[in-house]
Amino acid sequence: MSATSYDAYEGLNRLALDRAGQAEAFDAIGDQYETAFPYKEGQIASGAWLCGALPAGSRILDAGCGTGLPTARQLGAAGHQVVGIDLSPGMVELARANAPAGEFHRLDIADLRGGRLGGPGSFDGIAAYFSLLMMPRAEIPCALGMLHDLLRPGGLLALAMVEADIDDFPIPFLGSTIRVSGYLRDDLRRVVRDAGFDIVGEDSYAYAPSSTDVPPEIQLFLHLRRA
Repeated sequence: MSATSYDAYEGLNRLALDRAGQAEAFDAIGDQYETAFPYKEGQIASGAWLCGALPAGSRILDAGCGTGLPTARQLGAAGHQVVGIDLSPGMVELARANAPAGEFHRLDIADLRGGRLGGPGSFDGIAAYFSLLMMPRAEIPCALGMLHDLLRPGGLLALAMVEADIDDFPIPFLGSTIRVSGYLRDDLRRVVRDAGFDIVGEDSYAYAPSSTDVPPEIQLFLHLRRA
C-alpha cells in the first residue's frame, strides 16, 4: 500500500467510532452466534485450505475472530500461531476460552495501521471471514490494502463475503440491527485484484442460518495470494 493509501486509511480510524454500535450488538449476541450459525462447512473447508497451504508454525491473523470457532481453533490445532482481533470485547473473551492456544486482542482492523501487531510482511497468512462485510464499501479496498501489506510476499488471504449488491445496509440480526455491505462476485473479484491479490481458488455456498430473522444467503470464499 502506498503512503497515499495509508493516509486515506486514516478514515477507518474515524469511522471505527461508528462501528461501536456493531461491537455492542455482538457483545449482546455472545455465544448465541454459534447457535444461530451451527453449520460452517464453507468456512471449515476454507480454513483447511489455509492450514494446509502454509507450513506448520506460520503466523496467521484471524481478522474478525468472533467466538474463535471454528477458525482460530482450527488454525491452532494445525500447529499455526494464531493472532485474533475483534472489535467486540465479548467476542474476544469467548475466543480466548474457545481457542486458548491463540493470542487475542480487542482491536479494529483500522488499528493495525499503527503496527500494533507487527509491520508490513509480519504475517504468513490471514483469515478474514465475514469481517469486511461489516464495513461500508468505501472502506473495504483500504482494509484489503492494509491486509495485503501485513502479509509477507506470497502470503495467503482466505476471504469470505456474502454475495449481495448492498452498501452499509441495515439488517436485523439476532435481536439487534447491524449494517453490512456486499458485492456481486465479479465485482468482488475486481476489488481483490485491485488490492494486489491473485485469486488461486474460489467456492460458494448457499447458507440458511438457523435463526428466523436472517434471510438465506450465498457465501463467497476467495483464496488469495499476495501478488
